[in-house]
Amino acid sequence: QDFSELRALCLSQGLLFEDATFPAHISSIGPRLLPEEKLRQIQWKRPTELQRNPYLIMDGVSRFDIMQGEIGDCWMLAALGSLTLRKQFLENVLPKDQGFQDDYAGIFHFRFWQYGEWVDVVIDDRLPFLNGRYLSVHPRTSNEFWPSLLEKAYAKLRGSYQNLNGGFLSDALVDLTGGVQVQFSLKDPPPDLEEILKAADRSRCLMGCSTSGQAGRNIELRNGIVQGHAYTVTGAVKIPYKNGWKHIIRIWNPWGHGEWKGPWSDDSPQWDRVEPKYREALLRNKDDGEFW
Repeated sequence: QDFSELRALCLSQGLLFEDATFPAHISSIGPRLLPEEKLRQIQWKRPTELQRNPYLIMDGVSRFDIMQGEIGDCWMLAALGSLTLRKQFLENVLPKDQGFQDDYAGIFHFRFWQYGEWVDVVIDDRLPFLNGRYLSVHPRTSNEFWPSLLEKAYAKLRGSYQNLNGGFLSDALVDLTGGVQVQFSLKDPPPDLEEILKAADRSRCLMGCSTSGQAGRNIELRNGIVQGHAYTVTGAVKIPYKNGWKHIIRIWNPWGHGEWKGPWSDDSPQWDRVEPKYREALLRNKDDGEFW
């Protein structure tokens, strides 16, 4: 599908685009994502029906724009959270020639790396709702829609929303960058893992991590970590602590809330022993899903 041609056609006819190849229909959700009676209750709404003044992007793109919805696609959203930290990659995926303000015709497009080339995926902007709630990722700011629309394009690429329900973070990172992925098992980590992470952060790599357990069960442990869940690595630093140095790693939960409660968490006493300039630069005491 050619985005520019389709948009021009819709604008000339005064119509909003309806994508016949990924319709506002149960087939785009997938038959097994929800019980049948819930599938029948799904409604599709455009951002212009939800908000008087919707935007694709407001005040730039941030991981904190993303809050996971009903679909178990933390693996993809964790990769997306990482992508927001690397603006030069983001522009490949999220073309700038679109929005709700100029030449709006209910049509958007996003690009993903597939089998050695960038593939342009065109969608209409009808989003699935169940009982008035987003089925898909929902924006933290109610009138910013890039996460929901990008997720829809990825669901189309994969065949349905159901096909986003469980997957590998490494696959999503490759699809969003065309990069080469490397994995480390934390059961048997390389001895210099902290230095590897710090170097990777300096080299502007995209990074994520995940916990073992049954995906879809999402059991939250007492320490605040969720089993069978994917997270974004958003920073790795070495700071002076007591009489030496401490490596700490910053991690973000794509739910947009739910944080680690152990050492170095937002309220932990370790921060009391850190020089104020480091503490002020590094610690954000908010329930936004991000923690050291």
